[in-house]
Amino acid sequence: MSLIQHLINGEMVNDSGRSADVYNPSTGQVIHQVPLASRETIQQAIDAAKAAFPAWRNTPPAKRAQVMFRFKQLLEQNEARISQLISEEHGKTLEDAAGELKRGIENVEYACSAPEILKGEYSRNVGPNIDAWSDFQPLGVVAGITPFNFPAMVPLWMYPLAIVCGNCFILKPSERDPSSTLLIAQLLQEAGLPKGVLSVVHGDKGAVDALIEAPEVKALSFVGSTPIAEYIYSEATKRGKRVQALGGAKNHAVLMPDADLDNAVSALMGAAYGSCGERCMAISVAVCVGDQVADALIAKLVPQVKALKIGAGTSCGLDMGPLVTGQAREKVSGYIEDGVTAGAQLVVDGRGLSIAGHEEGFFLGGSLFDRVTPEMRIYKEEIFGPVLCVVRVNSLEAAMQLINDHEYGNGTCIFTRDGEAARLFCDEIEVGMVGVNVPLPVPVAYHSFGGWKRSLFGDLHAYGPDGVRFYTRRKAITQRWPQRASHEASQFAFPSL
Repeated sequence: MSLIQHLINGEMVNDSGRSADVYNPSTGQVIHQVPLASRETIQQAIDAAKAAFPAWRNTPPAKRAQVMFRFKQLLEQNEARISQLISEEHGKTLEDAAGELKRGIENVEYACSAPEILKGEYSRNVGPNIDAWSDFQPLGVVAGITPFNFPAMVPLWMYPLAIVCGNCFILKPSERDPSSTLLIAQLLQEAGLPKGVLSVVHGDKGAVDALIEAPEVKALSFVGSTPIAEYIYSEATKRGKRVQALGGAKNHAVLMPDADLDNAVSALMGAAYGSCGERCMAISVAVCVGDQVADALIAKLVPQVKALKIGAGTSCGLDMGPLVTGQAREKVSGYIEDGVTAGAQLVVDGRGLSIAGHEEGFFLGGSLFDRVTPEMRIYKEEIFGPVLCVVRVNSLEAAMQLINDHEYGNGTCIFTRDGEAARLFCDEIEVGMVGVNVPLPVPVAYHSFGGWKRSLFGDLHAYGPDGVRFYTRRKAITQRWPQRASHEASQFAFPSL
């Protein structure tokens, strides 16, 4: 069993204090130990970042971008190795892991455009012999706290952009599956990133609190559950930090009577059961407009849910791997039991699944509920597992009201051939990311990712243009060079043209 280490100031560092187990979810066995950083270790990373910041902020953006170009190449060259690590510690299939990495690489590509995205604005002669401009300057030391479900992609949402903007970054990844995250950070060092610009520190709530409380840390990015997002936002903003905290979700897909049902079913299968449902953009509720749509949907879903190919994530040709931990499996199983008790119709029950040769793995089959109602816990709360709930309504307006009334507003989609219905849905739905016949409307890297309501705490979304704004401060400069021969009297009124 190996010991994973921190990466601080370009060196691998051990922490002799507490540690946690890292499991292979397919076998249920502990495969690594990961240190849980002390406050002293966190401070060591902060000190390294502070020391590296002056030189890095003065490095031309084009040279910062060159590091990212080399980093992108190294990520592509090491795709198989990174995907293997993700699958071994998270449980998702190799194909899913590779797809995650590709979406992360898109953000590295966007960061490569640093000279363009950091261009300021210039206005000549805003007044007599007066020019004005603004530029975007880095914040200093910033930090990110990332979840277990995307150990490659979500960190790549954060630090490539923060770093090309001239900041130094401290990453605290999930302690459940840290190996791929650490390898990717080492590849960035190999690409030529100076020591101290990026550090990776493993830890739990103690490490999070140390980052929140450190005055040197100017901004925090977070992706995870809503209670923790709200906690980080509250505690960090009252200390004057800039915060972008992405929380939970309960994503609905609306199926209209005119929907292409075969394509909708294919889309729902991937969106609900892909990555074992452990995605903040997973579709966990299908809202059917009319009983005829619901009956037809259930009839098509049942055989496909029962036929899901499930096994060890590192095997090929699978639809799903295991859940990340035994506790996660028990939690999802508890939700299924709660749905049955509440009166929902359990059409497919994924509990009790055993995979030959992996009997100790954290496996759970796909589950499907029909006739779920809004007061049920399985409807209201984020299950984060392979469970799809079908809700029946009588109109598009009723479906939209259902979605708008929910506390979360992360992602949603509508399946329809009707442009008028799609336009109304896009305009009136109170959700941050919307798809039309697209089940997982995750924005591309040159847009920005984020939900509404209790799915996001903070004013700016992740990556893309909002990411640039989050990791920089605008400075406006007004400059005058008077002509030597002129002399003006003092002006006591507020200046104007």
